Amino acid sequence: MVTRLTTTNHSRDIAGLKYVYPVLSRRAGGLSIGINFNINNACNWRCIYCQVPDLKIGAAPDLDFQLLEDELRFFLDDVLNGDFYQRFEVDEDKRIIKDIAISGNGEPTSLKDFDKAVALIGRVATEAGVLPQSNFVLITNGSLVHRPSVQNGLKKLKEYGGEVWFKLDSATEEGRALMNNAGQSCQASVDNLLLCAKLCPTKLQTCLLDYDKQGLSPKEKGAFLDLLRRIKTKGCLLKRVMLYTIARPSLQPESDRLESSPVETLNAFADEIRLLGFDVLVSC
Repeated sequence: MVTRLTTTNHSRDIAGLKYVYPVLSRRAGGLSIGINFNINNACNWRCIYCQVPDLKIGAAPDLDFQLLEDELRFFLDDVLNGDFYQRFEVDEDKRIIKDIAISGNGEPTSLKDFDKAVALIGRVATEAGVLPQSNFVLITNGSLVHRPSVQNGLKKLKEYGGEVWFKLDSATEEGRALMNNAGQSCQASVDNLLLCAKLCPTKLQTCLLDYDKQGLSPKEKGAFLDLLRRIKTKGCLLKRVMLYTIARPSLQPESDRLESSPVETLNAFADEIRLLGFDVLVSC
């Protein structure tokens, strides 16, 4: 039985494929074709708002390149020439491929042959006529940008007109430990961000949430604004800062302590960021 595709249903199995899955993205505003390298639900971070079931610490397993190519060709043909939209009851105004997004159930850049996988996806999507009309997006925590294979992948992503959505939820060590359970320092993340933005057009994505009803503290807000000022003085040209909050229940132990941030909080913070000269998009 086919399930209706909605912005709150991000099941990786909804299309019955191993690596490819459809999402109605509230941020992209239409159909996002997801690519999941982390089929083992493994990630090097554990964000407290993560909706991945049975999340574990680790890296993406070896990729079956032929299967990925076969699935992507099949799925793109189904969307472009088949009855995909009708079967999944997609609203008429959402029947457009907004992007192909490398995301999935963990950190995608942990894939050993990440650069080769980016090249494969770009080639297949271009041959199908999806690129360059649609966006090509990598959603990443940015922790592995220092690796040569990741840098090569970012260069290839740029060749296909793509962009990076680089996660930065907090600019303090305490905030990163709470939000992301990340072992990497804030400075290392900033260094990777600066490098990433040089290699490929980059947007910063930041999740704001209410943890134990504490809201956005002045310390966290001030540190984030200071970080933006610093990277701007270093010539970092971000395409956009994207602020969003949780829309679906977390599957992490902290889930009952999390609430969505009020839209007023997001909009007020966005206005402060705009004063620094950055383009900002708010998604609730």
